[in-house]
Amino acid sequence: MLNYIWAAMIAVGIIFGALNGNMKEVTEAALDSAGEAVSLCIATAGIMALWVGLMEVAESSGLILKLTNMLSPFVSFMFPRLPKRHKARDYISMNIIANILGLGWACTPAGLKAMEELAKLEEERGTPGYAAGGKGILADERKGQNRAGKNGGELSVVTSGKSGRIASNEMCTFLILNISSLQLIPVNMIAYRQQYGSVNPAGIIAPAIVATFISTLVAVVYCKMKDSRKRRE
Repeated sequence: MLNYIWAAMIAVGIIFGALNGNMKEVTEAALDSAGEAVSLCIATAGIMALWVGLMEVAESSGLILKLTNMLSPFVSFMFPRLPKRHKARDYISMNIIANILGLGWACTPAGLKAMEELAKLEEERGTPGYAAGGKGILADERKGQNRAGKNGGELSVVTSGKSGRIASNEMCTFLILNISSLQLIPVNMIAYRQQYGSVNPAGIIAPAIVATFISTLVAVVYCKMKDSRKRRE
């Protein structure tokens, strides 16, 4: 969908420029923007390399493991039905830590791995759409409605005799936390501000901490409210 939106915006801009006799300006703007994009990528790559390298050092020194253990109570609070020693817990913790440090690039691999492990968990639970070979708990084909599965997992809707995947409670909670994540050092924004000549690139740190703290707090309250409602149902 985004590809269509961007393509439409570009087409409208070119057509509008042509109708108003501003094709020269449109061409110059496109070339200048392309140059700025390359410069920004180079600057961002340097900062990314620095922080990802620091993450590797922190992981090798055992700091990441200590931080993961410190986050264990929070992970247990947000994911009460997630087994204690499940691999997803480690990836979720690493994702949260990377987000807190403002390393959006570094948190992506951990986030993908966490979702992969959560999908395997749904397969182990026998959730339709995840269970291999049609095994596991099946939804009611006649009613075509969702029902609560084992460990509070939600079963998928069956349409025309076929069972599709739906996101589990853990998947939804993780995604919401990932989007609203608290950031102590917004590295991405600092890099952008520095690239575009900000007098104080790091001046965004305090507002970012306040904004992301509020968004994370709202996310936690929302997830727990939805989880509590689902348990009552």
